[in-house]
Amino acid sequence: MALAGWESAARWSGLPPFILPAPSAVAARFVRAVMDGSLPRHTLITLAEVLSGLSLGLLVATVLGYGLAKSAALERALEPYIVASQSVPIVAIAPLLVIWFGPGRLSKVLICALIVFFPILVNTVVGVRSVPRELYDLMRTLRASRRQVFLKLEAPAAMPVLLGGLKIGATLSVIGAVVGEFVGADQGLGFLINVGDGLFDTSLVFVAVITLIGMALTLYAAVALLERRLLAWRTPEEAR
Repeated sequence: MALAGWESAARWSGLPPFILPAPSAVAARFVRAVMDGSLPRHTLITLAEVLSGLSLGLLVATVLGYGLAKSAALERALEPYIVASQSVPIVAIAPLLVIWFGPGRLSKVLICALIVFFPILVNTVVGVRSVPRELYDLMRTLRASRRQVFLKLEAPAAMPVLLGGLKIGATLSVIGAVVGEFVGADQGLGFLINVGDGLFDTSLVFVAVITLIGMALTLYAAVALLERRLLAWRTPEEAR
């Protein structure tokens, strides 16, 4: 119904195609972009930036988040800086990163890592601190080592909350890559949007945006699948 309404509005509104292209025109432009290889090439570049940035942000956020959860002194020392870093919009930081690290892939990866860092960090801290004190007492009674406490208690207990943060980070990482490509890039889906905008090729803009939406949905679904696999031990009541 939505596509039919869009098609009708594009055909009968009298608006030129560069303002409101019809879905059929967008589909035709999608096929052209696939056939000439531009869409797969730019999609793979953006996807590589997203996955690299998400991996880097996840690694740093989980390691630092665990440290903050276990050390109140470390939290007091770093919390003002972490909060302050999140008060600055990523669109304001992105030009600086492009200037400092160049318009290549590294700056885009760092922007992605920054944008996913905070939600994963917060969820890691919350997850580790949610472990009941009684379970720590039980592990001490069983004379568990520090490594065993982490692997057998803290990691499984924090995993549901951590994966919730990873879901948010997976979608935000796509935004980070596109913001970086908007600022300075000669490849990627953000660059493709800039090209379409400059040429008044609105159908190409729609193609790139829809591809980005599909990428974000795929990443979210992948994390959801990972969640089901890793948390298969939970009871149906706990999984709700």
